[in-house]
Amino acid sequence: MRVFIQRSNQSSVTIEGNLYNQIPKGMVLLVGFEVTDTEQDIDYMVKKIIGLRIFDDDKGIMNKNILETQGEILSISQFTLHADTKKGNRPSYIKAMKSEQARSLYDLFNQKLNSFLPVKTGVFGADMIVNIENNGPISILLDSKNK
Repeated sequence: MRVFIQRSNQSSVTIEGNLYNQIPKGMVLLVGFEVTDTEQDIDYMVKKIIGLRIFDDDKGIMNKNILETQGEILSISQFTLHADTKKGNRPSYIKAMKSEQARSLYDLFNQKLNSFLPVKTGVFGADMIVNIENNGPISILLDSKNK
């Protein structure tokens, strides 16, 4: 499981020209599942994400997690995080989990995160426009296989 995290001042997702969801200050998560991912990968990622100290304290030092800042999360499914570009110029997605199974894990991931703080999403598999006002910029890639 891979999650690309961006610290955000404000972000939104638009589908077919209509605003679907938006958050104020918080995190945007681009979430992709690999064929071997399980609920244990989700549990690891949820714990890591809510504990990640990437928000500034009173001294301007990244020392607070999202719970301490009362931020929100915008979670967007993105299978392309598992693109393999070793051969040629066309990415292969052979390691990306198939849609039906990935949707179940994505829903479970968001449900588990939502037990800690507000989580808003896009629509799984939809063509979306994601606007991210990256603060910092702070961008971090987590991979549950790299514990």
